[in-house]
Amino acid sequence: MSQPINRQWRLKNRPVGMIDENDFSWHEEAVRQPEKDEVLVRSVYLSLDPTNRIWITDMPQYMEPVQVGDVMRGIAIGVVETSEHANFAPGDIVSGMWGWQEYATLPAQQLTKIPSDLPVPLDAWTSVLGPTGMTAYFGLLDIGQPKQGETVIVSAAAGAVGSLVGQIAKIKGCRAVGLAGTDEKCNWLTNDLGFDAAVNYKTTELDKAIAEACPDGIDINFENVGGKILDTILTQINMRARIVLCGLIANYNSDEPVPGPYHFAQILMQRARLEGFIILDYIPQFPHAIAEMATWLAEGKLKYKVDVVKGLKEAPTAVNYLFTGRNIGKLVVQVSDLPK
Repeated sequence: MSQPINRQWRLKNRPVGMIDENDFSWHEEAVRQPEKDEVLVRSVYLSLDPTNRIWITDMPQYMEPVQVGDVMRGIAIGVVETSEHANFAPGDIVSGMWGWQEYATLPAQQLTKIPSDLPVPLDAWTSVLGPTGMTAYFGLLDIGQPKQGETVIVSAAAGAVGSLVGQIAKIKGCRAVGLAGTDEKCNWLTNDLGFDAAVNYKTTELDKAIAEACPDGIDINFENVGGKILDTILTQINMRARIVLCGLIANYNSDEPVPGPYHFAQILMQRARLEGFIILDYIPQFPHAIAEMATWLAEGKLKYKVDVVKGLKEAPTAVNYLFTGRNIGKLVVQVSDLPK
């Protein structure tokens, strides 16, 4: 039997502005069979996330930047092909950070086995039950600390994280308001996901539209975008508001210094709290959160959408959808066929 070929994207250049396919190079090499305590995995789903843009920038960040010449970093879900470790067997579904490649041979300790006893589609583990869902869960509940009757506003609300944040806010008895960039997305938020209001930030006078959607002011801002959106929200926060800083995607592709919020003083005036977080800090608490999210999913209180792009070749182009607003819900690349 011929040895399978591993196809992968490696970082070639550090991008300036938007990511370009020429910032990566396509490599093909023979798959390495696992040695003792290693596992060979075939990629099924590759997660595309705004943090991909951070990882390839040579700047201080929460992980070491991807080095030029290395396989592009990325969270993936796959199926075990061959195992030399007692805890993994062929056919097991696993997740890990093995990057933009079709196969990976890596130490078993770098893999997490996905439970087989939950009756959910595999793509749920890329979204509501994966790091995306955990980001929404801990960001809102641990940092935002919502109370019944409060108003929660979410930027990039039709994205992977934001769409879940608003639904969790509703579960907790809050008013959920989403900001999105198309009428289609706004209708999805209110008609399908149960948000109380949605604002198209591209076609409205933003400060007035937010004031109408949040007549009692803003108690929690789950911030994914930054820039003008965050600045406008700051003018309407309530006393003791909480700002959950999950992302700043408006700034990630900027090749010039980005000014800070012009209304930053409102944090002082309203005695608000702004706190950033990285979901890696919460990994030990994932099992509890997964159990609760799975219960809400089974009860129909949570819905999720996965936007699938077919083929690893498309990854460098598709990752920009996160910044142009082309995707709805969780953006993934399907690298290979689903396990049977």
